[in-house]
Amino acid sequence: MGQAAIRQIEAGDRAQWEALWQDYLAFYHTSVPANVTDTLFERLLSEEGHNGLVAVLDGKVVGFVHYLFHPSTWSSELKCYLEDLFVSDETRGTGAGRKLIEAVYAAADARPDASGNVYWHTNGDNARARQLYDHIGNLSTYVYYDRTKAPVKEAS
Repeated sequence: MGQAAIRQIEAGDRAQWEALWQDYLAFYHTSVPANVTDTLFERLLSEEGHNGLVAVLDGKVVGFVHYLFHPSTWSSELKCYLEDLFVSDETRGTGAGRKLIEAVYAAADARPDASGNVYWHTNGDNARARQLYDHIGNLSTYVYYDRTKAPVKEAS
């Protein structure tokens, strides 16, 4: 198996990207409505908001990373949030995940209005990914909290 090439996501990647996206959602035991997937893909192709890169091996999309830049209350420079990272089962351990993260690092370093800082989170039990993350990033001491708002039920 060769080395994956990293490039910007393109409209023609939709079918292969979506198959991986569905695998990613299944890995986290979740799903999203089709319109959310459609909106995300449109955002990945746009010039603003989310950014998307893919790992391509032997002409096949085998991984992706989604990231975005946002303002921070603690800095005048933008921060970079690596929101989603996934590589196919058969590609894990080939360096594709590392190359995707390093490409985000390069994008953060190249952006003149950004600090170069990149952050992300994962489930504590995601042992395989954490093996990589422990070598390529610094484990934060921060604890992550969230609020999941229940969907509004329509009146019958």
